[in-house]
Amino acid sequence: MSFIQPIGSTERARVLALNNAHAVETSLLDDGKLARMLDEAFLATRIGDVDAFLIVFDEKARYDSPNFEWFRAHYPTFVYVDRIVTGPQARGKGYARALYQDLFEKAAVRGHGRVVCEVNLDPPNPVSDAFHAALGFIDVGRQLLQGSGKTVRYLSKNIPS
Repeated sequence: MSFIQPIGSTERARVLALNNAHAVETSLLDDGKLARMLDEAFLATRIGDVDAFLIVFDEKARYDSPNFEWFRAHYPTFVYVDRIVTGPQARGKGYARALYQDLFEKAAVRGHGRVVCEVNLDPPNPVSDAFHAALGFIDVGRQLLQGSGKTVRYLSKNIPS
């Protein structure tokens, strides 16, 4: 989709601000960590002037997230949605769905048959739960994240390659 663009260095500050405004759902980042994530990403895309963004890794990534490591221990190949955020002014426009559809297409072209992610179970995130269910994701596991007090649900969607 032509309105979906890669995240470049000029957008990094806006991505960081939008991410950190939603740190309860994602996690706080600093500029250095975001830069390393973007360098390692399978896909890092945005819509507009960072109205929404998506950062994804494949199973080969050097990434130290306990959620990513859970998927690595359970599946030989996958693409992992680390974070997707839509700004408040852009909600209801289908941007998150468009970013996911773009991801599904790009993952399939590169031979990936599974897209995975996690959603907070505690604290709950019912909007994300409903969104991922509508896209066809299924629950494949749960984990209490040590030190954070969060419990997450692990979700997976098979995609034809």
